[in-house]
Amino acid sequence: MSLQSILSSVFNRFTYFSKEKLLLILKDLISNYKILDKKYEVQKLKIRTLEEKILELESKETKAKISEVNKSYSKPTSKQPEWEDKGVGNDGKGKKKGRGKKGRKNSGNKSKNRLTTCNETVGVEKCAFCGKDLSEQTPIESTNTRIIEDIPEIPIELKVIEVVQEKKYCSECQKITTAKSDLALSKSDFGLNTTIATVYLWIASGLSFPRISSILNTFFGQQISTSGLSKHVIRISKIMTDVYSEIREDIKQSDILQADETGWRVNGKNWWLWVFGTKDSAFYTIDKSRGKDVVRRILGEIFIGVLVVDGWGAYLSLNCEQQSCMAHLLRKIRKLHAAFPKLRSVRAFYVKFRKILRDGERLQKQREQLGKEVFGRRLKKLHHRLDELLKWENPNEILEDIIKKVVRQRSRILTFVEHEHVPCHNNYAEYLIRIGVLKRKVSFGSKSQEGAEAYAVLLSIYTTCRLRKILFVDFMKASLKQHIKTGKTMLIKKYVEHDKNCNVT
Repeated sequence: MSLQSILSSVFNRFTYFSKEKLLLILKDLISNYKILDKKYEVQKLKIRTLEEKILELESKETKAKISEVNKSYSKPTSKQPEWEDKGVGNDGKGKKKGRGKKGRKNSGNKSKNRLTTCNETVGVEKCAFCGKDLSEQTPIESTNTRIIEDIPEIPIELKVIEVVQEKKYCSECQKITTAKSDLALSKSDFGLNTTIATVYLWIASGLSFPRISSILNTFFGQQISTSGLSKHVIRISKIMTDVYSEIREDIKQSDILQADETGWRVNGKNWWLWVFGTKDSAFYTIDKSRGKDVVRRILGEIFIGVLVVDGWGAYLSLNCEQQSCMAHLLRKIRKLHAAFPKLRSVRAFYVKFRKILRDGERLQKQREQLGKEVFGRRLKKLHHRLDELLKWENPNEILEDIIKKVVRQRSRILTFVEHEHVPCHNNYAEYLIRIGVLKRKVSFGSKSQEGAEAYAVLLSIYTTCRLRKILFVDFMKASLKQHIKTGKTMLIKKYVEHDKNCNVT
C-alpha cells in the first residue's frame, strides 16, 4: 500500500468525526504524550545515573588493580635480569619442563682430604644378617675405611684464662708501663673469640641477642646477658668506625655504584636501611629519613661515576649520570597487562620497549668492535626509536599512565649503553640489601639508635669482606688485636697487603 493511499484512508476516516470529537481526540493525545514524555525523562535520568555508577565502579576497580600493581611490582621474583628468557618478557611460558633437575658440576659433599687427627677401630660383635655371636672370631684382613669430620663434644670446654700483666718503670719519662694482652679488649672479660663469634652470629646469621646468649650458654657454657652482648657489640662498632669510613671513601670513588633502601624499625618507629654498593664494597646506613639529605651526606653533592637506582626521587638531587632500574619498569608493565589482559596495546608497548632495551644491551657489548662513529650512530637510532614509541597515538588510561612513567625516566633509560659494565637494572643493590630484609624478619629492626648504627657499621664490614673474598672472622681478629696494641684498628686495605706479603713469604 502506498503512502498516498494510507493518508487518503485516514483523511476519509476523520471526515466522519465532528470538530468537537476531533478536538477531544487531539487533547487526549497531547495529554498522553506529556505523560509519556515525563516517563521518558525519568527513565533517561535513571539510565544516566546507572551509567555513572557503572563508570564509578569500573574506575574504582581500575584504581584498585593499579594500586595492587604499584604495591607488588617493586618485589622482584628473581635476581636475574628481567629481559632474559626466564625473567620478564615471556616468563618462561611455552617452555617444556624438564623431567628432573640436573645437579651442578662439583656440587654436593666433596671427598674429605684433610689430615686425620685421631683413629678409631669399630669391631663386629654379631652377624648383621642372622644374629650369630662373632665376638670371639678373628676379623678378616680386609677392612672398610671412612673419614668423618666432627666438632668437639658439646658443651665445648670453656677456657677461663688468668692474665698476669707485667709492669715496668721507665726512668726516662718516669712512668710505669703495663703490658697489654691481645686475648681481649681492655676492661672486658669477653675474649676476642667470644666477641667475634657474637658479631658473626648477629650479622651473618641474623640472630637476636637472646638466641646468641642461648647458643653461647648451650654450646660453650658461657653465660652472658642480652644487655651485655648488646653493649659489647655497640662498643665493637665504635672501635671499627675507621674501617666503616674507609668503605665509604671506596664507594665515593667508584665508577659504578648501585643504591637501594628498605624500611627499618628503630624503637618502634619507621626508619630506613640504605645500601650503596659496588662490586667489592657495600656501605650501609640506617636513617630516619628517606630523602635526598641521606644521599648527599653519604656521597656529597657530586658523584663522578654512574649511579644505578630504582627511580626513587631522593637520588635525583645528586649531580651525576644515572641509570634507572628497567627491571622495575618492565615488571610494572607486565603486571598491569596481567591485571587488564584485554588491553592489547599495553602488551604491544611492552614488547617494543623491551626490544629497545635488549638492543641497547647488545649495542653496549659491541661498542669496541663497532668504533666510535658507528656506535654513536646506532645509539642515536636507539634514542629515536624510544622517542617514537613514547608518541603512541590515542593510548588508553592504563597505557597513558605507563607512558608518563617512562617519560619521567626518559633521560635515565639508555645511560647504561654509553658505559661499559653498567647494568640497566638494580638487581645487585637488591641482592645486597636482602641480608637486612632477612634480619628484619627475625628481629623486626633495632631497639635503639645506637643499636641501629652498630648494625650498619658491622654489616658494611661483613659484606665488604665477603665481596672481597676475605674471611670476616680473621679480619676482625687482626683488626681488633692491632687496636689493643696501638689504639687504631687495621684497615681492610692494610689487611689485604699484609696477607699478600705473608703468602709470598
